[in-house]
Amino acid sequence: RSAGFRGRSRERHDDHSFGRVKLLIDENLPKSLVRILEPHFPDCIHVKQLQLTEKEDADLWLYAKQHGFSIISKDKDFQQMSVLLGAPPKVIWLHMGNNPASRVVELLGREMTAIKHFLGHPSRALLILEP
Repeated sequence: RSAGFRGRSRERHDDHSFGRVKLLIDENLPKSLVRILEPHFPDCIHVKQLQLTEKEDADLWLYAKQHGFSIISKDKDFQQMSVLLGAPPKVIWLHMGNNPASRVVELLGREMTAIKHFLGHPSRALLILEP
């Protein structure tokens, strides 16, 4: 199912600058994204793994900022905080409402080059991805 997506990891897998990117995956996204994103971003983790699922968005924002994470979420609050507060943390906002995990994986796979460019750009704070 996601083999095609994983296969794309060879595209820039040898670029060590992305190995230092830490992605915090919000609770509104499937925990399985960790496994899917790890070939691209080895330092990614889901909020459930950190036992942060009951935290307010502002607390997650602060956690990400203090621990060097970029946030990936479907929650509009993170998009709004990014506009108001800037980075860090950087925010990847998936503007797609309720969709199955397969659509999320498809979107991230299709936009991987844009994601890597965004995360590597020092002054950009928000990336909006739409299906």
